[in-house]
Amino acid sequence: MNKILVPMLALIALTGTSLAEPAQVLKEKSETALRHLYRTNPGAQAIGEKSLAVLVFPEIYKAGFIFGAQRGDGVLFKDGAVAGYFNTTAASYGLQAGIQKFSYALFFMDEKSLNYLKKSEGFELGAAPSLVVADSGFANSISTTTTHKGIYVFFFSQQGLMAGIGIQGTKITQFTPSE
Repeated sequence: MNKILVPMLALIALTGTSLAEPAQVLKEKSETALRHLYRTNPGAQAIGEKSLAVLVFPEIYKAGFIFGAQRGDGVLFKDGAVAGYFNTTAASYGLQAGIQKFSYALFFMDEKSLNYLKKSEGFELGAAPSLVVADSGFANSISTTTTHKGIYVFFFSQQGLMAGIGIQGTKITQFTPSE
């Protein structure tokens, strides 16, 4: 297993935008992922209808054996149009082992949160204002009073052998993909 994990960790940790897909491909994958999330989670769709913008990461790859890393590229949609391209990276240390692929979407509910993404040179989710990770229990209790401020995060389409997902310390940086 280490023969697979070590190269994958190195690849995830050391690559920046060099693995980024062309803009059109990334847009199509992000739109498909968001449609899948809405189809499988009506709560996410309800939040999406109230949000100012949504940042979708259709494919995040995570691997770890004591040391871990994850990476992926995504698209920020505002008013149904592409408003930017971002990548996400994270490193971790602890009792962990495995390889995983998943998707996540961040719903920006107010200008303050959206501006935080735009103004920071490397948006750190662990320090983001009013971040809520929406699990299935939360999704079932969504109402007009629970979706006022901050950022809501939905994880979906998990595949692989790594238990648990967290985003504390995850860094999100804007980039320009190839055409």
